[in-house]
Amino acid sequence: MSDKTGTAQIGVVGMAVMGSNLARNFASKGFRTAIFNRSYAKTAAVLEAHPEAGFVGSETVEEFVDSLEKPRRIIMMVKAGPATDATIATLTPHLDQGDIIIDGGNTYFPDTRRREKELSAQGFNFIGCGISGGEEGALKGPAMMPGGPQESYAHVGPMLEAVAASYEGEPCCTWIGTDGAGHFVKMVHNGIEYADMQFIGEAYDLLKGAGLSASEAADVFAQWNTGDLDSYLIEITSEVLRQIDAETGKPLVDVVVDAAGMKGTGTWTVQESLNLGVPAAAIAEAVYARAASSSPELRAAARAALTGPDGHVRVDDRDAFIEDVRQALWCAKVVAYAQGLHLIKVAGQDYDWDIDVAAVARIWRAGCIIRAKLLDRISNEYAAGNLETLLEAPSIAAGLAGSQAAWRRVIARATEAGVPIPGFASALSYYDLVRADRTNAALTQGLRDFFGAHTYRRTDKEGTFHTLWSGDRSEVEAVDAH
Repeated sequence: MSDKTGTAQIGVVGMAVMGSNLARNFASKGFRTAIFNRSYAKTAAVLEAHPEAGFVGSETVEEFVDSLEKPRRIIMMVKAGPATDATIATLTPHLDQGDIIIDGGNTYFPDTRRREKELSAQGFNFIGCGISGGEEGALKGPAMMPGGPQESYAHVGPMLEAVAASYEGEPCCTWIGTDGAGHFVKMVHNGIEYADMQFIGEAYDLLKGAGLSASEAADVFAQWNTGDLDSYLIEITSEVLRQIDAETGKPLVDVVVDAAGMKGTGTWTVQESLNLGVPAAAIAEAVYARAASSSPELRAAARAALTGPDGHVRVDDRDAFIEDVRQALWCAKVVAYAQGLHLIKVAGQDYDWDIDVAAVARIWRAGCIIRAKLLDRISNEYAAGNLETLLEAPSIAAGLAGSQAAWRRVIARATEAGVPIPGFASALSYYDLVRADRTNAALTQGLRDFFGAHTYRRTDKEGTFHTLWSGDRSEVEAVDAH
């Protein structure tokens, strides 16, 4: 035994920026923190840069594990995928039954489910914890979404809640559900984030189309951030639009290549919405818009071949148009939250996670990237009733009713001007689709039955039916009438 044995309350593996910042966060809250990196040079650099943290540094994994009190609590902040499995394989030979491994990366939730099952069989506890807030959040307080054995949360929950962001004194961290629930919720958080940024980009394009400069648009976003659009992403949009490029003197946004990157979580959200049969088209359109932006050959071919309006939005009253865009942005944002939270609700039922959607909205109110004033209202609405969809919540439905005329005007103007608005338009189509008395799916079922005998149900009687289609007259047979 060394003089370090059992001296640290929690350990962090992975000393890149996120890991080192999270370790500093734990230390600042009074927790003795052990740190480890596969390459000791990074560990040494963190020890040298932050002597005030009092870190327990280790050169070997054996020494690192030995330095932790029991049951050991270890947070991995390593790259998702094979690196996570490799880190687990390095740790487990030195652990005791009951020790707890926490994966704080952006992990695809089926991997978390697999790892939890494998480690549980070996007597270890595994928690998949979604963490949002970026580098600053890791240091100052992120939103944290842990999922895994609930009994394990008793050992790590108070520590996670201590380092998480807080909203009006309430920690932005709560147990989400078993196995992959935490990483699922983080995945959907990121899907909503994709949609939110797409809507903001569309709003900016519309303001540009109406003649506003980047600086003027920055002022608009700053003003919007004082009202019901108050959010982190609206706040930093204003800052991004104000930034001037030192070399050219132009707004920096005008010299950034218009090709948006992706790291997978948005795509996973759309894939899972398809797997579960949950419509999330506004989120999907944000993912597709990024894909289109990063397809130079496609865009070059289309620019060379296609014609259309020039993107100039002709408005008689600029202030009135700006207000319409604000309302359209709010409506689209609500739809993205509705789609994401509905996906979480359905997944909670399908995977037996029993997720408290109101609690999810509460922990997103601070620390995370999609933190917004709107989330306080959303959490209250879910807490007040068992909502099938956010759109039925009284205050939300009233807000949409009051703003939908502006939303429709903006989409019409954008379409006439040739400004691409896949997010705004998809969100409105979803709104109209789910509120419709009847949809065109009746015709779809007729067509499916015609070419594939897929059958259909009727509005006036029970059972399943198939028609022998023959033009004006047809023969109907009951397949499963009762």
